[in-house]
Parts: sequence; structure tokens; C-alpha cells
Amino acid sequence: MLRHEIRPGRAVAGLVMLTLAGGYAADAAGTWNAPWTFYAPVLLGGLWLAATVTWVNYRVRRRRTATRSSAENTAEPGPSGAG
Repeated sequence: MLRHEIRPGRAVAGLVMLTLAGGYAADAAGTWNAPWTFYAPVLLGGLWLAATVTWVNYRVRRRRTATRSSAENTAEPGPSGAG
């Protein structure tokens, strides 16, 4: 199986959507009478949380890549123009 990068923001967004779907299903089945005002904050808050997690993940990966590339470029430069 090929390896792929982990995207935690998408995982958070998926969990939020599953929560909303569960709420709608419970409301439709009559086991839970949720007001419509419940869904808007959950949706908007979940999307905000997913965006924040994505941004943090981007910053961590960018910093890690910059640190790794600077560690690889620590060798002294060879003679230039000597010839």
C-alpha cells in the first residue's frame, strides 16, 4: 500500500459532518428533537476547527521541511572558480 500524507483537518471536518448526520438522523427518527439552532453552531464551529487544524498542520510541516533542508545544506562549499 502506498503511503500518503495525513490530513487531520479533513478528519476533523469528517467527524463534524458525521455528528451533524447523526443529529439529523436522530431528529428524523423522532428519538431526539433538536432545535434548528443546534446545527448552525456545530457546522460553523466544526469548519472553523477543521480550518485551524489544517493551518497548524501546514505550519508544522513547513517548519519541519525548512529545518530538514537547512540541516542538509550545512556542508562547506567546494572550491569555486579554481581552475
